[in-house]
Amino acid sequence: MATIFSRIIAGEIPCYKVAEDDRFFAFLDINPLKRGHTLVVPKQEVDYLFDLEDETLAAMTVFAKKVAKKIEREIACSRVAVVVLGLEVPHAHIHLIPIETENDVDFHREKLKLTPEEFREIAVKLSR
Repeated sequence: MATIFSRIIAGEIPCYKVAEDDRFFAFLDINPLKRGHTLVVPKQEVDYLFDLEDETLAAMTVFAKKVAKKIEREIACSRVAVVVLGLEVPHAHIHLIPIETENDVDFHREKLKLTPEEFREIAVKLSR
């Protein structure tokens, strides 16, 4: 059975897409820690990030860097944190989170509640 991320990539489940190329897909996390919290995933369904082929992992990092630069440009933050947990969905992914402090990447804290319009506005900014 396809992962939720594969279903998002296939267009079966809606998302707030930020970027896409032939191998990777980036979209807003629907349970964000901060405005602009974005997930970067390979289109290839692989459970664990470090099971990706070296070349694919390297290319994914370059793709994530491009997305992170857009986040830095459009969302007020000191840095963009790169977080790899990999337990919540069995599909390799990278969290890109705009941060001011290390506390901004505490996954145990309450997530933001954004409206669909707020998500759309952020996605439009980041997809430019």
